[in-house]
Amino acid sequence: MTIITKKQFPGIKAIISGAAICTMAIPAFAQTTPAKTNDVTTPLHLMKPAYVTPYGETKQADVKVVLDRVYHYLDAVTPYQLIDKDSKEVITDYSKANANSIFKPGDFRLTSYEWGVTYTGMLEAGAATGDKKYTEYTTNRVKFLSDVVAGYKSNFLKTSPKAITPVRSVVEPHALDDAGSIAASMIKAARMGGLSMPALRPVIDNYLNYIMTKEFRLKDGTLARNRPQPNTLWLDDLYMSLPAVVQMGVLTGDKKYFDEAIKQYRLFSKRMFNPERGLYMHGWVQDMDPHPQFHWARANGWAILTKIELLDALPANHPGRAEVLAMLKKHAYGLAQRQDGTGFWHQLLDRNDSYLETSATAIYAYCFARAVNKGWLDAKAYGPAALLAWNAVSTKVNKDGQVEGTCVGTGMGFDPAFYYYRPVNNFAAHGYGPVLLAGAEIYRMLEKHPFVINDSSVQVNK
Repeated sequence: MTIITKKQFPGIKAIISGAAICTMAIPAFAQTTPAKTNDVTTPLHLMKPAYVTPYGETKQADVKVVLDRVYHYLDAVTPYQLIDKDSKEVITDYSKANANSIFKPGDFRLTSYEWGVTYTGMLEAGAATGDKKYTEYTTNRVKFLSDVVAGYKSNFLKTSPKAITPVRSVVEPHALDDAGSIAASMIKAARMGGLSMPALRPVIDNYLNYIMTKEFRLKDGTLARNRPQPNTLWLDDLYMSLPAVVQMGVLTGDKKYFDEAIKQYRLFSKRMFNPERGLYMHGWVQDMDPHPQFHWARANGWAILTKIELLDALPANHPGRAEVLAMLKKHAYGLAQRQDGTGFWHQLLDRNDSYLETSATAIYAYCFARAVNKGWLDAKAYGPAALLAWNAVSTKVNKDGQVEGTCVGTGMGFDPAFYYYRPVNNFAAHGYGPVLLAGAEIYRMLEKHPFVINDSSVQVNK
């Protein structure tokens, strides 16, 4: 090896010094020049997507925050007191209730079918989280309703049986909307909340008597309505009747209730389920040909929710269980194919230019999660869809606990504009029960089927 010395090459010091200066300058130059991004220099698959809805961030604690927000809002705006309409004085002796007595006004009606869903949602939230305030929300109001009915019956209604009272729809139901959802929640409240059944039983029996013997039916026995056209089936009516019927079966042990529920489910499904699309039409009219296929999201929600209710309540050995489970899988598959990238579903499920709707999305989140938790649907296939749906729904619960983006009450239409332009409103009561149900079941699912992030995507492995 040849060594060059300063004596042999007097300029070597200057060269070395210059080289050192150049070497020191390189890092500074590298810091100010952006690195070239390409497939060689950058792991592109790890780049963070610009998700519209939170992705892979679902935690039990965050779910509970949303549930609490909804609870505190509803507890504040749904008082359970009877007052005098003029003096505003609170009536505590319900036997003194009369035509001038009203419920203390709030934001929502305590006797509506939507509030039957809310009562059930509160019960599920209490059972899932262990927080008794949710359960007490329902038991307090259900007991209040039954006590007010008993008070009116003990005195005022004996002399004025047709008088308008705040419990008119409870005493004398005129539609499935009046009866089924509330009755189911009352039976569940007695079972889950420890309420006295003797106090509730007359109200429950009255509701079930209406469903089983008084509601209009087609010649083959299918529960039906005569609006908006004669002999019309409403998909919504699956939920407005069958959960109460099967819960009555659980309460009494009488097989006739389970058999009636399965019979009705079959009669509706053979007319209204489209097996090619895996979706239900909203309405069916006996003398209409063809039957317009408008696949309204919330009505499909009531249909899949009814299947969950049936499977929850039917005895394990009932011959109708297998049929309902098979239909659940077909319907869930049809719905899953139409979930939007935001996690929501559209107002009309197969028309992606219709708006994204909250209440239906919450129902699907609940049903998917419930079915996963019960082993009725595959966790790997449906768990991520349920989580994404919940994350979407949670963005619609505002700081005050109100649920945004819910379609208002909706009749039946036979043209697309009717569904496309239905208003949304924070006071649409249909959104609150589904959000509570969804939060409760997602809370359970996160414990029973924890998700992982695998190669950037949400995966449920068991």
